[in-house]
Amino acid sequence: MERADKAVLRLAIGLALAVLLAYGLALPSPFVLCVVTVLMLSKPGPPIPLLKGMVVALLVAAVLAAGVLMVPLLEHYASVALVLTALLLYAVFLAGLRSGSPLAIIVVIALTVIPVAGVADQALALALGTAIALGLGVGVLVGSLSHALFPETADPAARPAPPAAAAHTARWRAAQATLVVMPVLVLALINPAFYLAAIIKAVMLGQQAGSTGARSAGRVLVGSTLAGAGMAALAWFGLAVLPTLWMLVLWMAAAAFWSGARIFGVTRSALPSSFWSNALVTMLILLGPAIEDSVVGKDVGHASLVRVSLFIALALYAWAIVWALEGWRASRTAAREERMTR
Repeated sequence: MERADKAVLRLAIGLALAVLLAYGLALPSPFVLCVVTVLMLSKPGPPIPLLKGMVVALLVAAVLAAGVLMVPLLEHYASVALVLTALLLYAVFLAGLRSGSPLAIIVVIALTVIPVAGVADQALALALGTAIALGLGVGVLVGSLSHALFPETADPAARPAPPAAAAHTARWRAAQATLVVMPVLVLALINPAFYLAAIIKAVMLGQQAGSTGARSAGRVLVGSTLAGAGMAALAWFGLAVLPTLWMLVLWMAAAAFWSGARIFGVTRSALPSSFWSNALVTMLILLGPAIEDSVVGKDVGHASLVRVSLFIALALYAWAIVWALEGWRASRTAAREERMTR
Protein backbone atom coordinates (compact mmCIF):
# COMPACT_ATOMS: atom_id res chain seq x y z
CA MET A 1 0.00 0.00 0.00
CA GLU A 2 1.43 3.39 -1.03
CA ARG A 3 1.82 6.28 1.43
CA ALA A 4 -0.91 8.34 -0.29
CA ASP A 5 -3.34 5.39 -0.09
CA LYS A 6 -2.70 5.13 3.65
CA ALA A 7 -3.35 8.84 4.06
CA VAL A 8 -6.71 8.54 2.26
CA LEU A 9 -7.62 5.56 4.41
CA ARG A 10 -6.69 7.48 7.58
CA LEU A 11 -8.87 10.41 6.54
CA ALA A 12 -11.91 8.24 5.76
CA ILE A 13 -11.64 6.12 8.93
CA GLY A 14 -10.94 9.17 11.09
CA LEU A 15 -13.93 11.11 9.76
CA ALA A 16 -16.20 8.06 10.13
CA LEU A 17 -15.11 7.66 13.76
CA ALA A 18 -15.56 11.39 14.40
CA VAL A 19 -19.10 11.31 12.96
CA LEU A 20 -19.94 8.26 15.07
CA LEU A 21 -18.73 10.00 18.24
CA ALA A 22 -20.16 13.43 17.52
CA TYR A 23 -23.63 12.38 16.40
CA GLY A 24 -23.82 9.20 18.45
CA LEU A 25 -23.14 11.15 21.65
CA ALA A 26 -25.39 14.02 20.45
CA LEU A 27 -22.74 16.66 21.09
CA PRO A 28 -23.69 20.32 20.51
CA SER A 29 -22.56 21.48 17.05
CA PRO A 30 -21.18 18.00 16.24
CA PHE A 31 -19.72 19.14 12.92
CA VAL A 32 -16.96 20.96 14.86
CA LEU A 33 -15.46 17.64 16.00
CA CYS A 34 -15.60 16.37 12.40
CA VAL A 35 -13.90 19.52 11.06
CA VAL A 36 -11.02 19.29 13.55
CA THR A 37 -10.52 15.60 12.70
CA VAL A 38 -10.36 16.40 8.98
CA LEU A 39 -7.84 19.19 9.60
CA MET A 40 -5.67 16.81 11.60
CA LEU A 41 -5.76 14.03 9.00
CA SER A 42 -5.62 16.00 5.75
CA LYS A 43 -2.07 17.29 6.26
CA PRO A 44 0.66 15.77 4.08
CA GLY A 45 3.48 13.77 5.63
CA PRO A 46 3.51 11.12 8.37
CA PRO A 47 0.92 11.20 11.20
CA ILE A 48 1.67 12.89 14.51
CA PRO A 49 3.16 10.41 17.03
CA LEU A 50 0.94 9.59 20.02
CA LEU A 51 3.25 11.19 22.61
CA LYS A 52 3.64 14.37 20.58
CA GLY A 53 -0.12 14.40 20.04
CA MET A 54 -0.69 14.36 23.81
CA VAL A 55 1.61 17.35 24.22
CA VAL A 56 -0.20 19.17 21.42
CA ALA A 57 -3.54 18.35 23.07
CA LEU A 58 -2.35 20.01 26.27
CA LEU A 59 -1.31 23.11 24.34
CA VAL A 60 -4.68 23.28 22.58
CA ALA A 61 -6.39 22.84 25.96
CA ALA A 62 -4.50 25.90 27.19
CA VAL A 63 -5.70 27.83 24.13
CA LEU A 64 -9.28 26.72 24.82
CA ALA A 65 -8.96 27.99 28.38
CA ALA A 66 -7.65 31.30 27.05
CA GLY A 67 -10.64 31.49 24.72
CA VAL A 68 -13.04 31.06 27.65
CA LEU A 69 -11.19 33.77 29.60
CA MET A 70 -11.71 36.12 26.64
CA VAL A 71 -15.50 36.04 27.17
CA PRO A 72 -15.67 38.57 30.08
CA LEU A 73 -13.37 40.88 28.15
CA LEU A 74 -15.65 40.70 25.10
CA GLU A 75 -18.72 41.40 27.25
CA HIS A 76 -17.31 44.44 29.08
CA TYR A 77 -14.47 45.78 26.89
CA ALA A 78 -15.41 44.66 23.39
CA SER A 79 -13.08 46.98 21.46
CA VAL A 80 -10.03 45.98 23.52
CA ALA A 81 -10.95 42.30 23.18
CA LEU A 82 -11.31 42.58 19.40
CA VAL A 83 -7.91 44.27 19.03
CA LEU A 84 -6.32 41.60 21.25
CA THR A 85 -8.04 38.84 19.27
CA ALA A 86 -6.81 40.31 15.98
CA LEU A 87 -3.23 40.39 17.29
CA LEU A 88 -3.51 36.80 18.52
CA LEU A 89 -4.93 35.62 15.18
CA TYR A 90 -2.15 37.38 13.30
CA ALA A 91 0.47 35.74 15.53
CA VAL A 92 -1.05 32.26 15.13
CA PHE A 93 -1.49 32.60 11.36
CA LEU A 94 2.12 33.82 11.11
CA ALA A 95 3.41 30.90 13.18
CA GLY A 96 1.42 28.46 11.06
CA LEU A 97 2.74 29.91 7.80
CA ARG A 98 6.32 29.76 9.03
CA SER A 99 6.05 26.20 10.32
CA GLY A 100 3.58 24.77 7.80
CA SER A 101 1.71 23.05 10.66
CA PRO A 102 -2.07 22.43 10.34
CA LEU A 103 -2.42 22.81 14.10
CA ALA A 104 -2.35 26.58 13.66
CA ILE A 105 -5.78 26.47 12.00
CA ILE A 106 -7.20 24.44 14.91
CA VAL A 107 -5.84 27.05 17.32
CA VAL A 108 -7.39 29.85 15.23
CA ILE A 109 -10.76 28.06 15.28
CA ALA A 110 -10.48 27.73 19.06
CA LEU A 111 -9.59 31.42 19.48
CA THR A 112 -12.62 32.50 17.46
CA VAL A 113 -15.35 29.92 18.04
CA ILE A 114 -14.95 29.48 21.81
CA PRO A 115 -15.24 33.19 22.82
CA VAL A 116 -18.21 33.73 20.47
CA ALA A 117 -20.00 30.67 21.85
CA GLY A 118 -19.17 31.80 25.40
CA VAL A 119 -20.84 35.16 24.81
CA ALA A 120 -24.04 33.31 23.89
CA ASP A 121 -23.83 30.45 26.42
CA GLN A 122 -20.97 29.32 28.66
CA ALA A 123 -22.19 25.72 28.47
CA LEU A 124 -22.00 25.85 24.67
CA ALA A 125 -18.41 27.12 24.87
CA LEU A 126 -17.49 24.20 27.12
CA ALA A 127 -19.20 21.74 24.77
CA LEU A 128 -17.40 23.14 21.73
CA GLY A 129 -14.11 22.99 23.59
CA THR A 130 -14.81 19.32 24.28
CA ALA A 131 -15.61 18.74 20.59
CA ILE A 132 -12.34 20.36 19.50
CA ALA A 133 -10.35 18.29 22.00
CA LEU A 134 -12.11 15.09 20.90
CA GLY A 135 -11.48 15.89 17.24
CA LEU A 136 -7.81 16.41 17.98
CA GLY A 137 -7.70 13.14 19.90
CA VAL A 138 -9.43 11.21 17.11
CA GLY A 139 -6.97 12.57 14.56
CA VAL A 140 -3.94 11.64 16.66
CA LEU A 141 -5.35 8.19 17.59
CA VAL A 142 -6.28 7.22 14.04
CA GLY A 143 -2.93 8.46 12.75
CA SER A 144 -1.01 6.50 15.40
CA LEU A 145 -2.99 3.29 14.87
CA SER A 146 -2.59 3.56 11.11
CA HIS A 147 1.14 4.14 11.50
CA ALA A 148 1.39 1.07 13.76
CA LEU A 149 -0.63 -1.19 11.43
CA PHE A 150 0.83 0.17 8.18
CA PRO A 151 4.32 1.56 8.87
CA GLU A 152 5.39 4.38 6.59
CA THR A 153 7.97 3.54 3.95
CA ALA A 154 9.93 5.80 1.66
CA ASP A 155 7.79 6.75 -1.32
CA PRO A 156 9.51 8.93 -3.93
CA ALA A 157 6.21 9.63 -5.66
CA ALA A 158 4.55 10.94 -2.51
CA ARG A 159 3.51 14.57 -2.49
CA PRO A 160 5.90 16.56 -0.28
CA ALA A 161 4.70 18.79 2.51
CA PRO A 162 4.25 22.40 1.43
CA PRO A 163 7.29 24.53 2.26
CA ALA A 164 7.08 27.18 4.94
CA ALA A 165 6.61 30.71 3.66
CA ALA A 166 9.43 33.26 3.72
CA ALA A 167 9.31 35.76 6.59
CA HIS A 168 8.19 38.78 4.53
CA THR A 169 5.60 36.78 2.58
CA ALA A 170 4.34 35.12 5.75
CA ARG A 171 3.67 38.51 7.36
CA TRP A 172 1.60 39.62 4.38
CA ARG A 173 -0.35 36.37 4.28
CA ALA A 174 -1.00 36.44 8.04
CA ALA A 175 -2.35 40.00 7.80
CA GLN A 176 -4.47 38.94 4.82
CA ALA A 177 -5.94 35.96 6.70
CA THR A 178 -6.66 38.12 9.77
CA LEU A 179 -8.53 40.66 7.64
CA VAL A 180 -10.67 37.85 6.22
CA VAL A 181 -11.62 36.48 9.65
CA MET A 182 -12.18 39.60 11.79
CA PRO A 183 -15.35 41.02 10.13
CA VAL A 184 -17.06 37.64 10.43
CA LEU A 185 -16.01 37.45 14.08
CA VAL A 186 -17.67 40.83 14.74
CA LEU A 187 -20.87 39.66 13.03
CA ALA A 188 -20.78 36.42 15.02
CA LEU A 189 -20.74 38.36 18.29
CA ILE A 190 -24.02 39.96 17.20
CA ASN A 191 -25.66 36.64 16.26
CA PRO A 192 -23.56 33.68 17.50
CA ALA A 193 -26.01 30.93 16.55
CA PHE A 194 -26.21 32.02 12.91
CA TYR A 195 -22.53 32.81 12.31
CA LEU A 196 -20.87 29.96 14.20
CA ALA A 197 -20.35 27.84 11.08
CA ALA A 198 -19.44 31.00 9.14
CA ILE A 199 -16.49 31.61 11.48
CA ILE A 200 -15.01 28.21 10.62
CA LYS A 201 -15.57 28.92 6.92
CA ALA A 202 -13.89 32.32 7.28
CA VAL A 203 -10.89 30.73 9.01
CA MET A 204 -10.52 28.19 6.19
CA LEU A 205 -10.87 30.95 3.59
CA GLY A 206 -8.27 33.02 5.41
CA GLN A 207 -5.81 30.15 5.28
CA GLN A 208 -6.68 29.34 1.67
CA ALA A 209 -6.40 32.99 0.58
CA GLY A 210 -2.87 33.09 1.96
CA SER A 211 -1.73 30.31 -0.37
CA THR A 212 -3.12 31.62 -3.65
CA GLY A 213 -2.67 34.66 -5.87
CA ALA A 214 -5.28 37.17 -7.02
CA ARG A 215 -5.42 35.60 -10.49
CA SER A 216 -6.51 32.16 -9.25
CA ALA A 217 -8.17 33.19 -5.96
CA GLY A 218 -11.68 33.44 -7.42
CA ARG A 219 -11.59 29.95 -8.91
CA VAL A 220 -10.06 28.40 -5.78
CA LEU A 221 -12.04 30.22 -3.07
CA VAL A 222 -15.46 30.30 -4.72
CA GLY A 223 -14.95 26.98 -6.51
CA SER A 224 -14.15 25.03 -3.34
CA THR A 225 -17.22 26.58 -1.68
CA LEU A 226 -19.50 25.48 -4.52
CA ALA A 227 -17.88 22.02 -4.60
CA GLY A 228 -18.50 21.63 -0.87
CA ALA A 229 -22.13 22.72 -1.32
CA GLY A 230 -22.58 20.12 -4.04
CA MET A 231 -21.09 17.39 -1.85
CA ALA A 232 -23.38 18.40 1.03
CA ALA A 233 -26.45 18.32 -1.22
CA LEU A 234 -25.56 14.87 -2.53
CA ALA A 235 -25.04 13.52 1.01
CA TRP A 236 -28.31 15.11 2.16
CA PHE A 237 -30.34 13.49 -0.62
CA GLY A 238 -28.65 10.19 0.16
CA LEU A 239 -29.59 10.51 3.82
CA ALA A 240 -33.18 11.32 2.87
CA VAL A 241 -33.49 7.78 1.49
CA LEU A 242 -32.42 6.18 4.78
CA PRO A 243 -31.86 8.72 7.61
CA THR A 244 -29.83 6.70 10.12
CA LEU A 245 -26.58 7.30 11.96
CA TRP A 246 -24.83 4.47 10.11
CA MET A 247 -25.84 5.89 6.74
CA LEU A 248 -24.47 9.27 7.83
CA VAL A 249 -21.18 7.58 8.77
CA LEU A 250 -21.03 5.81 5.39
CA TRP A 251 -21.80 8.97 3.41
CA MET A 252 -19.16 10.96 5.29
CA ALA A 253 -16.59 8.20 4.80
CA ALA A 254 -17.42 8.09 1.07
CA ALA A 255 -16.96 11.86 0.81
CA ALA A 256 -13.62 11.57 2.61
CA PHE A 257 -12.48 8.81 0.24
CA TRP A 258 -13.47 10.82 -2.84
CA SER A 259 -11.95 14.13 -1.77
CA GLY A 260 -9.00 12.47 0.01
CA ALA A 261 -7.92 10.81 -3.23
CA ARG A 262 -7.54 14.31 -4.68
CA ILE A 263 -6.02 15.85 -1.55
CA PHE A 264 -3.19 13.30 -1.46
CA GLY A 265 -2.71 12.92 -5.20
CA VAL A 266 -4.04 9.38 -5.65
CA THR A 267 -6.36 10.83 -8.30
CA ARG A 268 -4.83 13.56 -10.45
CA SER A 269 -6.49 16.95 -10.25
CA ALA A 270 -5.75 20.31 -11.86
CA LEU A 271 -6.77 21.98 -8.59
CA PRO A 272 -4.54 22.23 -5.50
CA SER A 273 -5.02 19.90 -2.52
CA SER A 274 -6.23 22.87 -0.42
CA PHE A 275 -9.20 23.17 -2.81
CA TRP A 276 -10.42 19.67 -1.97
CA SER A 277 -9.71 19.85 1.77
CA ASN A 278 -11.67 23.10 1.96
CA ALA A 279 -14.48 21.56 -0.09
CA LEU A 280 -14.68 18.69 2.40
CA VAL A 281 -14.75 21.08 5.37
CA THR A 282 -17.43 23.18 3.62
CA MET A 283 -19.53 20.05 3.18
CA LEU A 284 -19.28 19.34 6.92
CA ILE A 285 -20.25 22.86 8.01
CA LEU A 286 -23.22 22.87 5.64
CA LEU A 287 -24.49 19.36 6.27
CA GLY A 288 -24.05 19.51 10.08
CA PRO A 289 -26.30 22.54 10.66
CA ALA A 290 -28.81 21.17 8.12
CA ILE A 291 -29.13 17.98 10.19
CA GLU A 292 -29.63 20.08 13.35
CA ASP A 293 -32.28 22.17 11.57
CA SER A 294 -34.20 19.05 10.55
CA VAL A 295 -34.20 17.80 14.16
CA VAL A 296 -35.81 21.00 15.50
CA GLY A 297 -38.24 21.29 12.58
CA LYS A 298 -36.75 24.26 10.71
CA ASP A 299 -37.02 24.75 6.96
CA VAL A 300 -33.81 22.99 5.92
CA GLY A 301 -33.92 24.15 2.30
CA HIS A 302 -34.25 27.85 3.14
CA ALA A 303 -31.66 27.75 5.94
CA SER A 304 -29.16 25.88 3.74
CA LEU A 305 -29.67 28.33 0.88
CA VAL A 306 -28.95 31.21 3.25
CA ARG A 307 -25.77 29.50 4.49
CA VAL A 308 -24.53 28.74 0.98
CA SER A 309 -25.19 32.35 -0.05
CA LEU A 310 -23.32 33.57 3.03
CA PHE A 311 -20.36 31.28 2.31
CA ILE A 312 -20.19 32.43 -1.32
CA ALA A 313 -20.28 36.05 -0.13
CA LEU A 314 -17.42 35.26 2.28
CA ALA A 315 -15.44 33.66 -0.56
CA LEU A 316 -15.97 36.74 -2.74
CA TYR A 317 -14.91 38.98 0.16
CA ALA A 318 -11.75 36.90 0.67
CA TRP A 319 -11.04 37.18 -3.06
CA ALA A 320 -11.45 40.96 -2.84
CA ILE A 321 -9.01 41.10 0.10
CA VAL A 322 -6.42 39.09 -1.87
CA TRP A 323 -6.87 41.30 -4.93
CA ALA A 324 -6.68 44.58 -2.96
CA LEU A 325 -3.65 43.62 -0.88
CA GLU A 326 -1.74 42.18 -3.83
CA GLY A 327 -2.44 45.33 -5.84
CA TRP A 328 -1.30 47.54 -2.97
CA ARG A 329 1.81 45.43 -2.45
CA ALA A 330 2.66 45.51 -6.16
CA SER A 331 2.24 49.31 -6.29
CA ARG A 332 4.50 49.76 -3.26
CA THR A 333 7.14 47.51 -4.80
CA ALA A 334 6.98 49.39 -8.10
CA ALA A 335 7.27 52.74 -6.31
CA ARG A 336 10.25 51.51 -4.30
CA GLU A 337 12.02 50.24 -7.43
CA GLU A 338 11.33 53.53 -9.20
CA ARG A 339 12.91 55.49 -6.34
CA MET A 340 15.96 53.23 -6.39
CA THR A 341 16.52 53.77 -10.13
CA ARG A 342 16.48 57.54 -9.83
